[in-house]
Amino acid sequence: MAVHVEIEKNFRGFSLKTAFDSKSSATGILGASGSGKSMTLRCICGIEKPDKGKIIINGKTVFDSEKKINLKPQDRRIGYLFQNYALFPTMTVRDNITCGFRGAKEKLDAKVTDFIRRYQLEGLEDRYPSQLSGGQQQRVALARMMIGEPEVILLDEPFSALDGYLKDTLQKDMEDFLKQYQGDMIMVTHSRDEAFRFCKELMLLKDGRTLTFGETRRIFEQPGLIEAARLTGCKNNSRIRKLGSYEVEAIDWGIRLCTAREVTDEFTHIAIRGHWIRPVETDGQNCIPFEVQEYIETTFEHQYLIKCPDADSKAVLWWMRPKSNFRESSDFNLPAYLYLPPEHLMLLK
Repeated sequence: MAVHVEIEKNFRGFSLKTAFDSKSSATGILGASGSGKSMTLRCICGIEKPDKGKIIINGKTVFDSEKKINLKPQDRRIGYLFQNYALFPTMTVRDNITCGFRGAKEKLDAKVTDFIRRYQLEGLEDRYPSQLSGGQQQRVALARMMIGEPEVILLDEPFSALDGYLKDTLQKDMEDFLKQYQGDMIMVTHSRDEAFRFCKELMLLKDGRTLTFGETRRIFEQPGLIEAARLTGCKNNSRIRKLGSYEVEAIDWGIRLCTAREVTDEFTHIAIRGHWIRPVETDGQNCIPFEVQEYIETTFEHQYLIKCPDADSKAVLWWMRPKSNFRESSDFNLPAYLYLPPEHLMLLK
């Protein structure tokens, strides 16, 4: 299974130019709102026509601007789960699912009944979308998509409009569904957690351009680019001055740092995720005094914005520390220093 995308599209003043070659069964597209994520999906499934490029699904060319190939959406064997599920409001559950069927008419009733059972929608066949919960609507949308037996499914931010408990429940349901699905999946999201959880490969998209594409865990470990680090949620980054093959000055933090990775002239920044910073009691290599400039409390962790006393700027370092309980004081057992482990430092261009 493989999906190859190489397209350009101009749309109402917005320019999209993106490319990726997925060999994985689960690919993610991560980017901020307005970066071109949904437009990429719409081009893949045939709702939008790119101005230039090609799209190949499992060896079959569904779009090629030079060869003038542009298959209709119904001929691409692609399933699309829209962000708001896009169920027809005046049609029942059964009728909505029926719309996705592409086989012989004599098999229609049996097939629809099977998918109603498979997606646990028995007893809801005659209800309308407005009479369903969010989870039930998602199951109807999945059934409508899957009854057409797609080779590739496209998920357009399927959890973005859901509250916390329902989102957790439906994400678990989606994980179970994807384990059973034999085709390819491409998921659009602006959530780094969803991208990490569901996607084996990841494309980072910014302002209509592909920043990077590769194995998801590798991108989170070593994103390579300063913009990629920010998109994957890293708050701590600094300009650097090279001091040696494995040593830099972090200009914005005012600290000399030893690195596990060799420092070459192409690198301009260094970064570290706040969860990897460690508390220590004695000063030493890669350490900074613990002096809080600002504190933020979240549900399950303390977040400290640490002053950089010898820095040239007002930069701070974010340190995230898990809570042991909800009544734990932010001042409990604070360290004298914070240590930035060399193996967790990311050198960036």
